[in-house]
Parts: sequence; C-alpha cells; structure tokens
Amino acid sequence: MTVVDETPSEPTDARGRVAELHALREVARRGPSDRATEAQKAKGKLTARERIELLLDEGSFKEVEQLRRHRATGFGLEAKRPYTDGVITGWGTVEGRTVFVYAHDFRIFGGALGEAHATKIHKIMDMAISAGAPLVSLNDGAGARIQEGVSALAGYGGIFQRNTRASGVIPQISVMLGPCAGGAAYSPALTDFVFMVRETSQMFITGPDVVKAVTGEEISQNGLGGADVHAETSGVAHFAYDDEETCIAEVRYLLSMLPQNNRENPPTVVSEDPVDRRSDVLLDLVPADGNRPYDMHKVIEELVDEGDFLEVHERWARNIICALARLDGQVIGIVANQPQSLAGVLDIEASEKAARFVQMCDAFNVPIVTLLDVPGFLPGVDQEHGGIIRHGAKLLYAYCNATVPRISLILRKAYGGAYIVMDSQSIGADLTYAWPTNEIAVMGAEGAANVIFRKQIAEAADSEATRARMVKEYKAELMHPYYAAERGLVDDVIDPVETREVLASALAMLRTKHADLPSRKHGNPPQ
Repeated sequence: MTVVDETPSEPTDARGRVAELHALREVARRGPSDRATEAQKAKGKLTARERIELLLDEGSFKEVEQLRRHRATGFGLEAKRPYTDGVITGWGTVEGRTVFVYAHDFRIFGGALGEAHATKIHKIMDMAISAGAPLVSLNDGAGARIQEGVSALAGYGGIFQRNTRASGVIPQISVMLGPCAGGAAYSPALTDFVFMVRETSQMFITGPDVVKAVTGEEISQNGLGGADVHAETSGVAHFAYDDEETCIAEVRYLLSMLPQNNRENPPTVVSEDPVDRRSDVLLDLVPADGNRPYDMHKVIEELVDEGDFLEVHERWARNIICALARLDGQVIGIVANQPQSLAGVLDIEASEKAARFVQMCDAFNVPIVTLLDVPGFLPGVDQEHGGIIRHGAKLLYAYCNATVPRISLILRKAYGGAYIVMDSQSIGADLTYAWPTNEIAVMGAEGAANVIFRKQIAEAADSEATRARMVKEYKAELMHPYYAAERGLVDDVIDPVETREVLASALAMLRTKHADLPSRKHGNPPQ
C-alpha cells in the first residue's frame, strides 16, 4: 500500500467526515507500504506499533499527533508526506501506571529525524515531565534527515535539552532496536538506562566507513557499536538481550521497580518471603579466609525477596555488582564488591559504574544497601594515569551526596580508602553492620607488618618467623572483628543468618528519613 498525498473528496455530512477520519487513521496505522513492513521484518525487527503493544498494557495506548506531516520542500520531500512523519508518540500504562513513549518508525524515512518528527518528540517529552511519569524511547532511526538540513540538527538539540531537564525528575529509558549514529547517540547517553538488542541495534558517533577513512581500521557495525560491545567494553548499555520481545519485557520489569517521578517512592508489593527467614547457608557461602573467592550474587540471592534481583551493567566492571531488588516488599538498590572478579577491588570502571547507580537510586528515592568485601583500589600505572583518583572520587561524591536511607554491611575485608569510599559510617551511612568475619584496617596485615616492623624484620636472625609473628600481632591488636565496633565505627556485629531480618528492620525504621542538602544551584562533582 502506498500513501497518496491527495485530498479526498469532501464529505457532505458528519457521518462522511467521521468515515474520512477513520480512513486517515487507518492509513497512519498501517504505515507507508506492505513492502516497507516486509523489509523491516526481514531484518528480524518488529514494527514501531508492535513494539509499543509489547511495552504497554493491552489497549492502553493513546496516540498523540498521529496525523502530523512535515512541511519541508526540496529534494522530493514535497511529494512524500506520510502521516506520523516517522515517529509514533503517546502514552499508556505499564502494570496500571502511566508511561509516555515515542517509537521511531524505520519504514518512514528510515526513522530519520526531521523538524516535524522532532517537534512530536519534544511535545511528548514535555508532557512526561509535566505529568511526572516515566519516558521510554524505542529507538530505530538513521539519524538526522539530511534533506531538511540544520532544522533536523536543531531538533536533536531540543531533545538533549529536555533529556537534561528531565534527568533525576522522571525515569528515562532508551531502548535501542536499530541503528543510532552520530549526534542521535547522545540522547540515550543522557538517559538513566540503555537497553540494546544483539545483531539489530548499534550505537556509534562515527560509523565504520568514517573510521576506516580516518584511521585505516576496518570493523563491522556490530564490532564497532553493537550490543555486546556496549554491554561489556564501553559501558554505554546497561542491558543487552537476544531479541526484542525479551528486551521489552525486561523494560516493563525495570519500570515496576521505579517510582513515577522523584517525588514518589518506588512501588511496594506484598512479599510472601518471610522477613525473618534465616539464611544458614551464608555461614558456609562466605569463607572466613579473606584470600578465598566466592560469588557475591549468591549472597544477594539469600538476602532479597525470593532471591530475585535485576542486575544493572551486569557484564561491565564485573568486580562490582549494582542491582535493584526487593526486601520485605520494598525496592532497594544494592552495591556490592564481587570477590570472584579482580578480588573485588575498586578500579576506574567499577567506580564509575557504582557512582552512576548510587546517583540514580538517590534521585528516585531508592534506599541503598552496600555489601563490602573490598581489598582496596587496584594498583597500577594504567589506573593512576587513567585518573583513578578522580574516578574513585565520583563514587565518594555520589555516596556523600545521597540523602536516601543508606545501610552498609561489611562481610569480610574493608581496607584503606576503598573502605571509606564504599559508604562507611564516616561519610554518612545511616547504619553500619558487620559480620564476625570482618577485617577493617588501613591495609592487609601482611602489608602493614612489612611497613611498621620493617626494621625489626630486616635485623632478625629469622626474618620470616619474625614477619609471621608481627603479622599475627597486628591482626590481634588492630584487625579483630570487634575493633571497629568498640570505637563506634560499626553499629553492630551481627550473626550472618539474621542479616535479612536486620536489614529489613533497619530499612523500615529509615523509611521516613528526611535529609536536606545545603542550599546551592548544584554541586561540581569530579569528572
């Protein structure tokens, strides 16, 4: 079917007018042609309307400006004026709560953004901000509409400005379902979460052809900016999935964990998992020997409701875990070191990942639980030259600036500056708990003994025996499990099997927490 830009014969009565309206709406709903739809399907992609139907509750979508058409001329545009202008905008519900959405229709101008297209997006973004409801963008576009020149570029500027204005006010989720190149990639980067689908979605500033022309490097689109690249290497994508259906289902799940806006709390549910459930398995799951690794995911599974959690940035900076979960029906954010990856140290990428997650939780009233088992910051020339100081400071700044309830739990090691940065009591954690296996210190006992007792060890007849004795002495004096508790740096040392109940009780107490930051325009966080 081809859209013909002729005005239909004028109806003579109201019934005729209504029939005309329904005919125009059907043209808009069907899209440009069956051939274009077949081409979309051949790429393994759904149409824009099919995507919206998957995202929103059945029958809830209300479209805005369905009959909008561009007014541009030149380069043949005046002869091709399809309804919607390549983007479908409106609102609906997800599990009964309002969500705004716009979806590029790749069948029309390749989803390219023109003036009318951009104006529709601007309007739906303004509506989302005014209504205080999440905004989801279903991206499948070829960038700016070249035929419209600078007007298209100005349209992107309006989107970026609104992304920034909405930041921390309403949840913004970008779902990449096709190409996203050039300046168009900056809008997803400004949003809270980015989803991608393998093989069919790509994001890059300059494509493979430009890269080859400038640097001589040859690379495919997926190799340059595919889902796996951004989920594992660049950290641009928070989630990556094999198909659109799974991806959009996970967007719905994420929305169920987030509030409508920054003035509300996340939705609560009635949990069937007993809050006082004992977790005896934790006694064997976490080895007392600080040098033995274990999977922190299993600890989280034991603590949260039904063992269910949504990990953010699962495949990037694996040495730290960031996840959304529920505890006694309440949504919480979890930040946890992962001893299975780089022994759980903090490095540049882990610091950035956790800092952004902490900021998101704070913006949307999600309490933060931090699970510590950290031997320190990763040493090395690359880390120092890469700016570990300023990147580590991002995490420190995020925690210090957060006003939501904050609880930290020290499972085993908590050494040096990394202990301070991971939401220690000294930077404002509301409550700090520790297991009897905790070791809080400036550094590990071996390193500390080598510094403090260097001279005695060097002069001893049996230096190894002396070192071992000094290490044991240092541990006994400064690293026993109750040293921090005796000095008020830990609120309580708890039985691991009771951790779930202790955390739930503390969060219930902190639910009405209120904290004001100093009056200021905004802070100047480290970059």
